[in-house]
Amino acid sequence: MARFYAMTIEPTLFGDVSLVRHWGRIGTRGRQKVDLFAESTAAEAALVALRNTKLRRGYHH
Repeated sequence: MARFYAMTIEPTLFGDVSLVRHWGRIGTRGRQKVDLFAESTAAEAALVALRNTKLRRGYHH
């Protein structure tokens, strides 16, 4: 079963930073989750931690 997982860091309208995660089976709409952070460094650290976890589980970048 082919799956995808995408993560982006995006600014919010209120000056915060969000980590947007989008995942699912290829060919479907998938699901999305948004995590809010006050600082971009915290969002980047969360992205790196999640990226390392997904790479260990077999996802490719």
